[in-house]
Amino acid sequence: MELRSTNYGRGQESPFKGIDWFSVILYVLLVVAGAISIYAASYDFDNASIFDYTEFSGKQLRWIGLSFLLGLGLLLIDARLYETYAYPIYIAVMLLLVLTIFIAPNIKGSHSWIVIGSMSIQPAEFAKFATALALAKLFSGYNFILNARSTNYFKALAIIFLPIALILAQNETGSALVYLGLFFVLYREGMSGLILLSAVLAIAIFVISVKFTETMVLGIPSGQFTVYIIVMLTMVTMVAMYSKTTDVARNLGLGFLCSGIILWILNLTGIEIPGQYLFPGIIAAACIYCLIETLRLHVMKITAAVGAAIIAIGFMFSVNYVFTEVLKPHQQMRIKVALGIEEDILKAGYNVNQSKIAIGSGGFTGKGFLKGTQTKLKYVPEQHTDFIFCTIGEEEGFVGTSITMMLFVLLILRVIVIAERQPTTFGRVFAYCVASYFIVHFCINIGMVIGLCPVIGIPLPFFSYGGSSLWGFTFLLFILLRIDASRRSHH
Repeated sequence: MELRSTNYGRGQESPFKGIDWFSVILYVLLVVAGAISIYAASYDFDNASIFDYTEFSGKQLRWIGLSFLLGLGLLLIDARLYETYAYPIYIAVMLLLVLTIFIAPNIKGSHSWIVIGSMSIQPAEFAKFATALALAKLFSGYNFILNARSTNYFKALAIIFLPIALILAQNETGSALVYLGLFFVLYREGMSGLILLSAVLAIAIFVISVKFTETMVLGIPSGQFTVYIIVMLTMVTMVAMYSKTTDVARNLGLGFLCSGIILWILNLTGIEIPGQYLFPGIIAAACIYCLIETLRLHVMKITAAVGAAIIAIGFMFSVNYVFTEVLKPHQQMRIKVALGIEEDILKAGYNVNQSKIAIGSGGFTGKGFLKGTQTKLKYVPEQHTDFIFCTIGEEEGFVGTSITMMLFVLLILRVIVIAERQPTTFGRVFAYCVASYFIVHFCINIGMVIGLCPVIGIPLPFFSYGGSSLWGFTFLLFILLRIDASRRSHH
């Protein structure tokens, strides 16, 4: 039986007893490799010292030293305090995010950095561990079950979306999107898989609607036509899953098929069809049929197909407005470049194009440490921060990038193992939050460096230059290690 409350033994044990040293070793390896990569990315031919504190590499070494001390301090804190003060920590960090909006200077259009003397910190990085603590505290509450009542969903979503809203107010879209990874935690704790499926379909609808707009099919953009087909297939699948009989799904599928045949015949005869009215009409007729069958069979779940169709169509029509009116021109261009709609290799696509050239030129074994040409001649902008991975690819080649990715995968898998062995809900949920953050950062950063994702300014954990990012991930990992070390004192 699972224990939800924290109940530590009275005996005083060494705070280092039970520490997962394999995770610590992976952390040290990644941090050291990150420092070397930053030195290589910012290498100055006039100054070959990695310890030069006027350079990025020297500054990062100071952050690394402080992060080691921070990790040690986090291990010395009684693990019970993390659960006890989870909500106060969350509230304090949220207030700091609010304060940041008003006092942070404008840096490249963003108000997300607080300047203290010669040092700058980004509170959004610290909001990650605070949000993870608060979410873990919520789930560890007495008799809290996510699916027990709808208010539980609202509480969890409020904790997740508050930092998202505050970070978006700072004009830091990339940092805000990271928190959406916490939906994997909700799924682990009982959220329906249909919600994740809906999120995947929403992304697919967005991509299809934006990418396929030039060619026309039956008087509408091919992207809209494809979405209509997806909606029809989804409706048939959902009705087949939820209805007590296959008749409803069969009739619905035959209705769509007959509509398609009629459209094909009319198209052959040269009759012009107003697709912008016809397809919504077909979907509307299908929805009315499903509602009638719901009343006849008394199977309310069939209405889920109706709701899904209405939401999908509404979302499709909203995509164009959001893309053209809400997103800024440079954000639109980044998405277009990522989707292959436009090249723009001299502007929005310049970073990614130079990054891919650098990685590709590395070959299998790389050009050698400090021998990269693309990175040494500064062809890749931000190569010591968001595009640090291209330095590894150019100088260490396929071998170096594979080893780097393997270390990340090992760390993520280890965090998941730690999550599954936790005796408390608090420890398990916090661990899955940590895993979610690492997965999102790892996948999106490498994805945008090789052109698979839009450039949204997400750092690579432990590698990208910056003290706030390094400290933020140190908080996440070492709080988890301290909680995990105390698991044996639970009875």
